[in-house]
Amino acid sequence: MNTGQMMITAGAMMLISILVLSISSTQLTTQDSMQNSKFGILAISLASSMLELATQKAFDQNSVDETLTSTNQLTLKLGPGPGEVSPATFNDYDDFNNYTNVDSTMPSAFFTIKCTVDYVDPNKPGFITSNRSWHKMMTVTVTSAAMKDKVKLSKVYSYFKLP
Repeated sequence: MNTGQMMITAGAMMLISILVLSISSTQLTTQDSMQNSKFGILAISLASSMLELATQKAFDQNSVDETLTSTNQLTLKLGPGPGEVSPATFNDYDDFNNYTNVDSTMPSAFFTIKCTVDYVDPNKPGFITSNRSWHKMMTVTVTSAAMKDKVKLSKVYSYFKLP
């Protein structure tokens, strides 16, 4: 083999090496993207489940047993009452305020679920207010060390009274 053939062979080997590295890099990027999507879907499922669980509860502590006619009858303090320590013992929507849970049921990642509940202004949707209103918004944030981004879902729950 002469010098020209050696250079062509070395160049071909270098091109093959670059091609193999490029394919490996693309494959790793694709796998990373697929993994992040998988965790994102799991986080959305956890957040949706938490929102659905909360909407199965009464609107307010004071509306559990009686019909409310004035916003002054609504509780001032949002959050769980005495003895309410988990969703199983919560009896109204705002008991989920400041609730935090770490879901470790999935072997691939741990998810931290944080909930907040606030009164919202009915004239400015999504605007949090300190005034009591017939509308409460729950925001669920799900994070994980395995995910690049956090998932944040919100839902407004309203109290309706029939005449």
